[in-house]
Amino acid sequence: MKPSLALSVPSSAQHIALSLSQAQRIHLAAQGLLARRKSRAKKDDVVDAIARMRLLQIDSIHVIARSPYLVLHSRLGDYDPQWLDELLDEGRIAECWAHEACFVPAADFPLHQAWSRQRAMHWAYKHADRMHREHREGMDTLLARIRDNGAARAADFESETRGASGWWSWKPEKRWLEAWFALGELMVTRRERFQRVYDLAERVLQKLQPPMDPALLALNHESLRRRFILDTARALGIAQARWIADYHRLKPAVTDKELAPLVADGELIQVQVADWNVPAYVHCDHAALLAQAASGQLRATHTALLSPFDPVVWDRARAQALFGFEYTIECYVPAPKRRYGYYVLPILHRGRLIGRLDAKAHRREGVFEVKALFLEPDVEATPRLLKDVADAIRASATWHGTPKVKLSRSRPASVASALRALLR
Repeated sequence: MKPSLALSVPSSAQHIALSLSQAQRIHLAAQGLLARRKSRAKKDDVVDAIARMRLLQIDSIHVIARSPYLVLHSRLGDYDPQWLDELLDEGRIAECWAHEACFVPAADFPLHQAWSRQRAMHWAYKHADRMHREHREGMDTLLARIRDNGAARAADFESETRGASGWWSWKPEKRWLEAWFALGELMVTRRERFQRVYDLAERVLQKLQPPMDPALLALNHESLRRRFILDTARALGIAQARWIADYHRLKPAVTDKELAPLVADGELIQVQVADWNVPAYVHCDHAALLAQAASGQLRATHTALLSPFDPVVWDRARAQALFGFEYTIECYVPAPKRRYGYYVLPILHRGRLIGRLDAKAHRREGVFEVKALFLEPDVEATPRLLKDVADAIRASATWHGTPKVKLSRSRPASVASALRALLR
């Protein structure tokens, strides 16, 4: 039986109307970013946070902390980054292709395993399949070596042929390991200093906790797509139909017509958000959250620095529609064309994206450098806002092991001196 909204919001889904700020709070609550945690994080909380988001995108850029660790810090506060590595080694999370390369809960891995057999359209699979056709002998020899000798890193192979950047610059064995990973013959059994250690998929699967559920592996394409759509709606809290496919890279795009049966079945609740000319959808598991938001009882109190690869901002159209926040990951933009900097962190403040900062962690010197901080044009730099932002910067810097904060400049310029005083 699906949860009922009858006691708290209008019984007709078409009549549930939300303000934009109410929609923002549902989204942040679902993502674990509405309020600061009251208790110190534990190792199990890392798994719970990934399960709540459904996936945790992996990126190796190390200007500050690598993205997955930063995404977790935004939600958990101080926690031991080693927990993520330990959970992978223990089989409680796994790596796979999902939105991009991602950590997913072990309980969800069978869904991705089943889907991988049906998603030959994914660029990583296409690239890997072509590579195997062109380098069959070398790839097969590498796979046989791992089968006979055990898990291996790219660093365990000696050849070093390097070019400019990207897959094509890696030595052949690194590219072949990645190709076998995309094709599903290899999995990542653990990481050593963030470097992948690959082993046969059959050996890694044996250690997953919980073990693989055969019923999930047996789901057909239609059932899997339905599951990913519902999981995405739950992770986002509130979503327009056009946002859903991107989360798990579904094709074709999800439409209102496709979601109509899920609304009729009570799996999704259709709502209307002010100034949106299309309907939005809330997962039935968030019925109580929707009721709180509709009655004005959800308060946003958290301030945090977000990773450029945080689910809140990785979809530019969604970030624009939900928060009025225009965001581009500029590390992939040529330097002369960057507006804000190489590795720019969005600033979440009490339910709004109020600005961004270009930062770099100098670990050897213990310095967290804020090269520039930019507030959005419509944001008023109140004393409370500045204190919350300073606290968030200091918390992130301390967690990184770079407790000395250096702020160079800001926009508006008057903000810099006030923040420097608060950061001393």
